[in-house]
Order: sequence, then structure tokens, then C-alpha cells
Amino acid sequence: MNINVLLLALCQALLTTGNVLLVSVTALIGRDLAPSASLTTLPVAMQFVGLMAATIPASLIMKRIGRKNGFYLGNSIGIGGALACVWALSNSQFTAFCLGTFLLGIGIGFGTLYRFAAVEVCAPEQKNRAISLVMAGGVLAAIAGPTLAVSSQQWVEDIPFQGAFIGLLVLYVFALVLLSLIRIPKANAAEQAGEARPIGQIMAQPDFITAVVAGMVGYAVMNLLMTATPLAMDRCGYSFGSVASVIEWHVLGMFVPSFFTGSLVNRFGIKPMIYSGAALLVSCILINLTGTSEWHFFSALLLLGVGWNFMFIPATQLLTGTYKPAEKAKSQAANEFLVFSVVTMSALTSGWLEDSLGWFTMNWMMMPVVLWAVAVVFFMDRRKRALALA
Repeated sequence: MNINVLLLALCQALLTTGNVLLVSVTALIGRDLAPSASLTTLPVAMQFVGLMAATIPASLIMKRIGRKNGFYLGNSIGIGGALACVWALSNSQFTAFCLGTFLLGIGIGFGTLYRFAAVEVCAPEQKNRAISLVMAGGVLAAIAGPTLAVSSQQWVEDIPFQGAFIGLLVLYVFALVLLSLIRIPKANAAEQAGEARPIGQIMAQPDFITAVVAGMVGYAVMNLLMTATPLAMDRCGYSFGSVASVIEWHVLGMFVPSFFTGSLVNRFGIKPMIYSGAALLVSCILINLTGTSEWHFFSALLLLGVGWNFMFIPATQLLTGTYKPAEKAKSQAANEFLVFSVVTMSALTSGWLEDSLGWFTMNWMMMPVVLWAVAVVFFMDRRKRALALA
């Protein structure tokens, strides 16, 4: 694998370290600063609103100014968000903190395209492995994120969580340095002026629908349960160290499989991998429904992470085969917008659901969502086969 893919994997690792850090502390900060319990996860939701708002512009901006300059822009906005959060915590300003997480979300929205950039800097036969390797950068994040979340509490004596955002600021600056070393080829003539179908025609393809639904449900269910877990554990009386440990193993579950997910897809196929991911999400839900011991939270979130990996990475690989070069920007933008719109809703409602309906009811609600995704993938596969025979 070439050096550019490895550098993109490191950039992804830094981005994901920041994301894990945010997962570990943002809901708890919201609980302390929010004017009401129903707004506890609003800062988390604003992060995903920013991410959703960036999805379409990020792809189109990168088509105009290039991937690398687009990543520079996204990281710079992330730096602004981290600075806003540092100021907000110093002044106990809930609104300003939400603004900061919104800007962080925009930066993350640009960063979600690292996996597509990996495809552009490697040979076609290495595409699946490149996507998996970039996503595997999250393994470093699984260790560094929770460690940074716990250790940073001591950095600023009077404001426990402010150090986390100082650490986040350092991560984004380091990512800018790594980006300066990456060589990403400029868009060719086929990408800039080639023949392109209407976006509606692209989105009507069975494989496009499968990719969107698998990515959307896998990410949204994972995000909702992951975001609510620190609140549920805190309600059960567990320490912040226990919460960070559970999140650490969850993120390991998300990204360690990336070292071999590409090989599994090549061996078993995209659809079987998506089905196995859905089965792991169902297993996570069933474990959550049986108890609230630390073992329950640990094992459920570990399975949740692996299930996300087995749905999201194959969905990304499937998506890259649904568009022509000239359709790349708008197709990726449509996918990212649809996926992260639903993820944003999951973040916005997770705190309210955990507070008003309870942990167990939340989990019951996720079961039909996962089963619906399985049904869509199954029927889209049948439809694709029927169209091929027609």
C-alpha cells in the first residue's frame, strides 16, 4: 500500500481520536451546562447537524478546489470549533458550546471523505483494502481517545473537561501537518467534464439504495446507542473511567476489523457482510435488554462497533461502484447527506429517549429499524437480479 494511503489513515486516526474524545465528554458537558435534561445531548446533535450541513458542500467544494485543499479547509474549521468550545467552557456558555460543536461537526463532515480519497491515490485492484486501511486508522483512536479524555481532565484544574478541547486543538493542527505531505492527484478531464446522469437516476439503482440504507441504519443505530451509553452508565452510578473504558473497547470494535474487512468482503461478498453486521447489531440490542452490569455495557458496545464496521465499510465499497467519474462528487454528496441526516436525528433524540423513555425502551425501538434495513437489502438484491435478467 502506498505512502499516501498510510498518511490518509493517520489523518483518519486523528479525526477519529477527536470523535472518540467528543463522545466521551460532550454528553456529560451538556448535562452540566444544559438548561434542561431534554437538551443534554443538544451539543452532540449540533455536531452532527454541522456534519450533515457539510456533506453536500464538502464534496462539491473538493471538486472545485481539490481534495487536499478541501481537507485543509475542514481542519481549519475544526480548529475554530475547538477554540470556541474552550472559550465556552471557560465562561459556562451552553449556546457557545453548541456553536463550537457545530463547527467541529463541519470539520468532521469534510473528514468523512478521507475514505473516498484513499480510492483515488491507489491502484483500482487495491480499492477495498485502501478503504479498510484508512478506516483502520481508528484503532489508534480507540486507545488515544479515551486516554486523552481521562488524562485531560487534569490539565485545567478548575474546568475538568476544558483540557479535552485543548487536546482536540492539537490533533487538528497535527492533521494539517500530515496533509501537507500527502499527494492526491488532481481531477482528470473525465471527472470534470465527462458525461453524467441525473442524480435521481443514480440514486434509483438498487446498489445505491442498498449502500445508503446499510450505511444509514448501521451508523444511526450505532450512534444513538453509543451516545446514550455514557448517560445510561452515569445513571447507573459508574465512574467516568468506566465509561471511557467501555467507549474505548467500542471503538476498537469499530476499527480493528478494518484490517481484514476488505478481505472478508472479497471472500464472502458485500451483501453477506452487511447481513452479518446487522446480526451483530441485533446481538448488541439483546445484550442491552438483559441487564446493566458493566459487562453488559462492555460486550454490547463491542458488538455494536463490529456490527457498524461490517455494515458501513461494505456499504462504502458498494457505493463506489454505482457512479461514473463525472458523477463522483454529487453521488458521494447525496450518500453522505442521506446517511448523516439520519445520524444527526439519532444524536438529537438519543438524550431525550434515554431520559424520557429509558435505556431498555430505546433498545427495543432499534430492533425493527435493523430488521427493516435487512429487508431492504434483501429486496434490492432481488430487484438487481431481476433487472439483470430483463
